Amino acid sequence: MLVVETIAKIRRAHFVQGKGIKAICRELKVSRKVVRKVLRSDETAFEYERSVQPMPKLGAFKPELDRILAINDARPVRERLTLIRIFEELRGLGYEGGYDAVRRYARGWQREQSSLSAAAFVPLSFDPGEAYQFDWSHEIVLINGTTVTVKVAHVRLCHSRMLFVRAYPRESQEMVFDAHDRAFAFFKGACTRGIYDNMKTAVETIFVGRERAYNRRFLQMCGHYLVDPVACTPASGWEKGQVENQVGLVRERFFTPRLRVKSYEELNAWLLDRTIAYAKAHRHPEQRDRTVWEVFEAERASLVPYRGRFDGFHAVPVSVSKTCLVRFDNNRYSVAAGAVGRPAEIRAYADRIEIRQEGRIVGEHPRCFGRDQTIYDPWHYVPVLARKPGALRNGAPFKDWILPAHLDRVCRKLGTAPDGGRQMVDILTAVLSDGLPAVEAACSEALAEGVHSADVILNILARAREPAPTITIMTPDALRLRHEPAADCARYDNLRRAV
Repeated sequence: MLVVETIAKIRRAHFVQGKGIKAICRELKVSRKVVRKVLRSDETAFEYERSVQPMPKLGAFKPELDRILAINDARPVRERLTLIRIFEELRGLGYEGGYDAVRRYARGWQREQSSLSAAAFVPLSFDPGEAYQFDWSHEIVLINGTTVTVKVAHVRLCHSRMLFVRAYPRESQEMVFDAHDRAFAFFKGACTRGIYDNMKTAVETIFVGRERAYNRRFLQMCGHYLVDPVACTPASGWEKGQVENQVGLVRERFFTPRLRVKSYEELNAWLLDRTIAYAKAHRHPEQRDRTVWEVFEAERASLVPYRGRFDGFHAVPVSVSKTCLVRFDNNRYSVAAGAVGRPAEIRAYADRIEIRQEGRIVGEHPRCFGRDQTIYDPWHYVPVLARKPGALRNGAPFKDWILPAHLDRVCRKLGTAPDGGRQMVDILTAVLSDGLPAVEAACSEALAEGVHSADVILNILARAREPAPTITIMTPDALRLRHEPAADCARYDNLRRAV
């Protein structure tokens, strides 16, 4: 095969130096046929490829090799056999040829299959406020010194390419609701259409074509924000290619190298700052004279106005144990003592949980994402102390209980009294009726007088509850008496005579 250097020498010798074919052959030691081919074809490179590959030993095994290759191609990537393993399997069937023939045939087979399955795509264009795309990704960060895999929610406006990302501990439905609310609050509006994959928190059943049975709570959220949800074809990520590309971009620019933060709040504040900085620094891919942030500012006028926060909770029925606890998500949370023995409902939000019973809240706590932890609110157990005051000393809810300053000082002083526990329970019980500020003020007044007994504090509270003296009604000047009438009893005597 002629190399390009030899072809170049032949062409320069003939067309520049004016040498004849015979002289070129003698100088470069090539045949006249080769020189004529170069000069007549006007080509600068020649390649040779065998049109027919005989493969005499492989010929009878081609159908079997096609079957093995087809089965292997249908397997998951991690489970596919290498060409050496396929060659060994073919040898086990009686093939006596070499590995190179199998390798060349397999490469040709793969090229042929790729050409048959190659897909072409049409570039998409979106109007301002028309659509957004949503997706999740998993990233690894160090939170308070511990390696954690966080779930990152991605929202992307299709027209302006403005992005929003927020990290969560889970991908549950309440996290989906919170991510949408925070994204729309940041954008100051929503689009008329939302593009999703078939995540379980949104889609319950996939039918033929575009038909989907969406989750009821997910549809409620979409109805609140006036969004029409659209689910992609399964395993067709290119239908929401913008947010798919955003996942790789955020992973490369925001999470590499590995982030070190103290909490999710710090991580999300940092992500929001980086998002805005990226949008202000990078050009829009279609409108090259404007940044992503500038196009986003122009698109805001076309967004559906933000409708306010959607009450995005995940409801779970629970039963209240005799220890005033309910179990949710591998943890236990306390509720008011009056809720024991009746069913309740937990409303789980992204950052907190509410326990409701018959329409009223009987417990509210920050959400815990650990396992086998118990979260107490000591005030839930104060009514129980009225019957069991001894529990104040060793009760688990009262360990490391932080009370207001004056109330805590009274508690420490009563700790040395013989019946101090009973007195402290009486004071704590008064909080349920009078409120913590009033009891704290009464404790402050009692300590100022040098006393700390429960009787004094309760007496101060009782006096504070007494109604104030009646305010004297002032007579306006218009009704004030100007001329005082004179008393004349003779008129009564005249009446008596008449009778």
